[in-house]
Amino acid sequence: MSAVETLPLPSRLRQFNALTKPRVIQLIVFCALIGMVLAVPGLPSLDDVRLAAIACFGIWLVAGAAAAFNCLVEKGIDAKMKRTAWRPTAKGELSDWQTLLFSAVLCATGSWLLYVWVNPLTMWLTFATFVGYAVVYTVILKPLTPQNIVIGGASGAMPPVLGWAAMTGEVGPEALILFLIIFLWTPPHFWALALYRVEDYRKSGLPMLPVTHGNEFTRLQVFLYTLVLFAACLMPFIYGMSSWLYLAAAVVLSVGFCAYGFRLWRSYSDALARKTFRFSLIHLSVLFAALLLDHYLL
Repeated sequence: MSAVETLPLPSRLRQFNALTKPRVIQLIVFCALIGMVLAVPGLPSLDDVRLAAIACFGIWLVAGAAAAFNCLVEKGIDAKMKRTAWRPTAKGELSDWQTLLFSAVLCATGSWLLYVWVNPLTMWLTFATFVGYAVVYTVILKPLTPQNIVIGGASGAMPPVLGWAAMTGEVGPEALILFLIIFLWTPPHFWALALYRVEDYRKSGLPMLPVTHGNEFTRLQVFLYTLVLFAACLMPFIYGMSSWLYLAAAVVLSVGFCAYGFRLWRSYSDALARKTFRFSLIHLSVLFAALLLDHYLL
């Protein structure tokens, strides 16, 4: 009997959950929630809380659908890489049809929730993000160009825009500033990972920047992107979205990220690349948490 046939139901449910890439989805929903919170002046009403909860759930469902579709398309590549070989699609523990149906159900349910209970704009933006990640990035860009992370990063930067649209029914300049921050954060975040996982990517055949242009060039790009990101992180304060509390956090975090990028460029080690990758997660999470605190405390 195949692995698909013998997998017990509780284990299969865990595998379906794994397809959604829960840790990634948590960050996506968190960033969307930041967009929702910033879109509502002052303390939210009960109606605002209800709307935000439904929007978060809908966005979670569609994002999970995109992650599952990504696992289906890249199952062959995932099987070659140590970092992803454990995924249920790569191990054959879930069939293609099971994964495709799971993705379709999540996407349809999430889209319906957003359209009916939030607003059509949020649904269409979320669905466009699904197509951008699952099709444009995964199917077209990722195997085609070393700039896949840069171009495809537009889909990953959409959550705060979705959150803003959910609460206001429009996309304001504040949402676009949040989009820009995540868009510029994405390349140094993923390239730091790709630097110490370069052999995995080489085996997979994906044209990641360290594979196509080498270690030194990629390290320089990571450092340069941290500098541009530093400038973008100041924009919420400059535009008037936040006050000194956020500015202080943004400066400290951005100086730290630039320092990691500079050290990585001048004196590379796999251990330092891992630390840079981990710090990038802290950078974005704490930066947006600072925006949240600033919004309510000042």
